[in-house]
Amino acid sequence: MPRAKGGVKTRRRHKRVLKAAEGYVGAHSTLYRTAQERVDRAQAYAYRDRRVHKREMRALWQTRIGAAAHPCALSYSRFMHGLKRAGIALDRKVLAELAIRDPQDFAALAAVAKQG
Repeated sequence: MPRAKGGVKTRRRHKRVLKAAEGYVGAHSTLYRTAQERVDRAQAYAYRDRRVHKREMRALWQTRIGAAAHPCALSYSRFMHGLKRAGIALDRKVLAELAIRDPQDFAALAAVAKQG
């Protein structure tokens, strides 16, 4: 029985890895073995960072909301608690956008949160 080398599948796999490694510096974009290592590492970081991104964005929104609430004599936690008691259900992303783009409306929300 002849030896099966799998040339077509191997070439296809190599081309797929080298295509994913386009733009990498030096041998990492041209040599299969080093490109494979870099692509695997890049995919691992991408998987991890899709989750980390969500955490970082939420922290950023909280910081922006807190910074906008302080001139209204409210802390972040008191502001959020006041909104919850007032029955205003806006998520942090929307509140952070309001804080940046429309400070007057945010101040009105802060006044409602103070009463709540």
